Amino acid sequence: MAWIIVASADHVARGVEGGFVQACHGKDAPLRRIRTGETVIAYSPVTVFGGKERLQAFTAIGTICQREPYRVQMSATFHASRSDVAWRPSRPAAIHPLLDRLDLTRGKHNWGQAFRFGIVRISEADAGIIAAAMMAPLIEGDICPPRQASLLALLGI
Repeated sequence: MAWIIVASADHVARGVEGGFVQACHGKDAPLRRIRTGETVIAYSPVTVFGGKERLQAFTAIGTICQREPYRVQMSATFHASRSDVAWRPSRPAAIHPLLDRLDLTRGKHNWGQAFRFGIVRISEADAGIIAAAMMAPLIEGDICPPRQASLLALLGI
């Protein structure tokens, strides 16, 4: 099984650098739906959180390394849930050339509605199409390294 998580490209970049993923502004429940070993693909509608510059591209792909999300203090008043991810080398892939090829969006005029909840389960076939477009073929087996504290995690970012 595979999942798409929606986040701005700048937030995705932080996750890739730190080896983690957050969903739906740090909520715990969406991450609890994803199992260890499942593929997670980041879709970024915009470049910067809160910005208006559209990107509409898949920006990262990886494998969930642990089942249980963990909490991280982001600020004095905000804690976010994260799951560790083994991100794979890839390149961003625009969604528009894929719209008619994906079961998730094929034939749908309002294709963006599929992403409105911030996380969506997709078929392995769709994941394979996206992975190929990102030049990051799907990998089977245990590719997750032991969890290590990243500099970003130590800084609470």
